[in-house]
Amino acid sequence: MKKLPLLPHVCQKIGFVLILPFLTLGIAFVGWDYNISWLSYHNGAGLLGTNDNLTDEIAAVGTIISLMLIAFSKEKIEDEAIQFFRLASLQWAVIVNYIILMVCILVWYGVAFLSVMTYNMFTILFIFIIRFRFVLFQYNKTSV
Repeated sequence: MKKLPLLPHVCQKIGFVLILPFLTLGIAFVGWDYNISWLSYHNGAGLLGTNDNLTDEIAAVGTIISLMLIAFSKEKIEDEAIQFFRLASLQWAVIVNYIILMVCILVWYGVAFLSVMTYNMFTILFIFIIRFRFVLFQYNKTSV
């Protein structure tokens, strides 16, 4: 089996450290409309111009980068079994993600659906990481 190009194992640890502040920032932004004041800027486009803040963009990009570091970094021991679990978990995550998306398409409409699509950016990586970690846990539990 051809080896998958993955990031070094240390990137996984960096991802786990970074996920906490970025995910917390995103939840604070969505739940309490929290903004970091020094990330504000004035957009002069349009007739009146608008004031905007980059807090949500920083939270989203940071969360995606953190999840990708966690998901696509090597394990301490990366063998063919781990590669198979990784591939199977990714396939499983894609299928589950699209089932969830189809249900959301039928349930939410209008502006609420825009929120669903925003959260959908993260769900495939979350599902993959949770499934992959669960499969690894089961594998390690049975092999000991």
